Amino acid sequence: MSHLLEAIGLEKTFRSHGREVHAVADVSLRLSAGEALGIVGESGCGKTTTARMLLRLEEVSAGTILFENDDITHLRGAALRQFRARAQLVFQNPFDALNPRFSIRRSLTEPLRNFGVPRAEHTDRIHDALARVRLTPPAAWLDRHPHELSGGQLQRVVLARALLPGPRLIVADEPVSMLDVSVRAGILNLLREARDTLGLGAIYISHDLALIRYVCERTIVMYLGRIVEEGPTAELIAAPAHPYTRALVAAVPVAHVDQDRSALPIRGNLSDAPRTGAGCAFQDRCLHAMARCSDETPALRMISPGRKVACHLDGVPS
Repeated sequence: MSHLLEAIGLEKTFRSHGREVHAVADVSLRLSAGEALGIVGESGCGKTTTARMLLRLEEVSAGTILFENDDITHLRGAALRQFRARAQLVFQNPFDALNPRFSIRRSLTEPLRNFGVPRAEHTDRIHDALARVRLTPPAAWLDRHPHELSGGQLQRVVLARALLPGPRLIVADEPVSMLDVSVRAGILNLLREARDTLGLGAIYISHDLALIRYVCERTIVMYLGRIVEEGPTAELIAAPAHPYTRALVAAVPVAHVDQDRSALPIRGNLSDAPRTGAGCAFQDRCLHAMARCSDETPALRMISPGRKVACHLDGVPS
């Protein structure tokens, strides 16, 4: 089966103050056209770095990226520009994503010029994109500037701009975290509708499990640059297998007076955990750590159809 996007053994190492920081280690994933994949974890777990590598905004230290069966790992020049027309990013902060001096018309025209779309097509494409994100009539928005729009309206413009080149892949990094709760559902519904209508592959980067559950069929959980669990979203949230995933699910607030108020099944903070060394990266925060966890890095193994986990714990199915 061919996939829209496939990453094999991705790694990313940064140098900071004379030492190496392994931000991503041995990450492999697949995405089909029309599918939505969530990548979750605490801040600093490597999810955004992974997304940036997939979009070729960050150089890969090791590994391979295939897009529509083509190796894009080391694309340069015109070939890289062509790929970027097919893979677009929806930014987290719509207030910073648009040039405040540009009108909406200019902000939307710029990517069409950059990707060589004939000028005669600009108006129709822009009107279609604005109509798709429910900014109608389109002509009423073109001469406005970002400061004249609300956060929700700005994020609709950002989404319209991402759709303009006709991409096959959309990556959304915390796409509603900067917006009021009252407008988040509308933006998420637009993303789902665009994916379903246009047959796009979508990757959502978030720490919000409620968002991921709403929009993603499959989810990957990352910790310190590694995948620790993956599987169908509903199954993963209902019955998390890895101790870290269990902690993430337990941390989600429940709107009920009798909600469980017991301590979370995790200790310490992400900043306390080392990024290098033998064994499981989660061992210093895991309540179930044992001797084997210090000596052997757990492999990501299949525990049921579509479910994988990287853990030595006996209670995890094998």
